Amino acid sequence: MSTPIATSVAAPAMVAPARRRHRAWHKFKRNRGAVFGAIVVLIFAILALFAPWIATHDPLQTSFMAIRKAPSAAMWLGSDELGRDIFSRLVYGARASLMAGVVSVLIALAVGVPFGLISGYFGGWTDSIISRATEALLAIPFLILAIALAAFLGPSLSNAMIAIGVSAAPNFVRLTRGQVLSITKEDYVQSARALGASDTRIICRHIFPNVMPPLIVQATITIATAIIAEASLSFLGLGLQPPTPSWGSMLNTAKNFMTQAPWMSIFPGAAIFLAVLGFNMLGDGLRDALDPRQEK
Repeated sequence: MSTPIATSVAAPAMVAPARRRHRAWHKFKRNRGAVFGAIVVLIFAILALFAPWIATHDPLQTSFMAIRKAPSAAMWLGSDELGRDIFSRLVYGARASLMAGVVSVLIALAVGVPFGLISGYFGGWTDSIISRATEALLAIPFLILAIALAAFLGPSLSNAMIAIGVSAAPNFVRLTRGQVLSITKEDYVQSARALGASDTRIICRHIFPNVMPPLIVQATITIATAIIAEASLSFLGLGLQPPTPSWGSMLNTAKNFMTQAPWMSIFPGAAIFLAVLGFNMLGDGLRDALDPRQEK
């Protein structure tokens, strides 16, 4: 049976997170850029999930009677060098791009967050080794490292996602480490230590939940970077292999027909631009909404 004192202490602790969530949602709704980004991301997610029902043609079906046809009522965005419908290929290509972005970021989180937690919490020689390794990887440009890893692993979408995820992991290591160094100085962490809580309990119950908001923001922005990286790898022949549609491989083919069929490059480029813009604006909106320093 709980005492009145325990009840009065527990009630604010339960209400505070709900208030923070409500305040964050209210700030997010007022940010027009964030709402626009969320709508764009939602549209691309719908296209990727329901591609078989949205696409008007088979993305792999060729037609030598419709080679490089301009946009029309039959083919809304025109056709490519083999007579395939560009709109249908863009819709199916959204699957590869969004999958590459999300899975790559999940790999980066799975690799980077544990190392960041260990480095920031335990410090000492562990922190020195992890920090020096992270700095060495960060010294290599992200896209160059992804290309090198993808070339080493071999051309395929799965290998491209692994290469992008590993290349993005150092950013999450550094972000997590910095957040942990700040949080471990808080009074509630020191109190948990004084009460004899184990390191695992402190990390899982007190540190990791408070690290999540900046990680969510960074993950959203990194998805946009991963989409560009996947398109770059596919453009170079190191990502999803033809004839499976991919925005990057579509641009690779379109570069040979810039004057004869400009729509072959315009629409895949616009799809990449809008997807990246949507995730960046969504990430900026989440950053503003989840920032505890902005109370208004």
